[in-house]
Amino acid sequence: MKKILVVDDDIEVLETIQLILEIGGFKVSALNDGEEVFNRIETFNPDLILLDISLGHIDGRILCEQLKSIESTSKIPILLISGLYEAKDFTTLNYGQDDFLSKPFQMDVLLKKITKILSLEESEPSFLLN
Repeated sequence: MKKILVVDDDIEVLETIQLILEIGGFKVSALNDGEEVFNRIETFNPDLILLDISLGHIDGRILCEQLKSIESTSKIPILLISGLYEAKDFTTLNYGQDDFLSKPFQMDVLLKKITKILSLEESEPSFLLN
């Protein structure tokens, strides 16, 4: 079972996403505060992070850049979400995210994006060292 860490400061959005992902067969850990992301990553070990850009006093874009710049978290795919931006805004802006989804979004679109990101991760070649 794939594990997804969802970070959004809107409790209703957070609970809705968590419910949909759990119904979709994912194990979910939800955070409404970006300050706990690094601790939660250590304990939960997510396969993907769903990260809101606007997290109150923390900017999700900066958090994304930090996660991608640290060796231990750089390989975790990140799907940025936001109600303030549209996908076209991210054609030239790259914070290290693997994909972007603007709010409001349809849950089936979210699930398709997550499935795509996770299947791309699985299709990367793995090498055995002797």
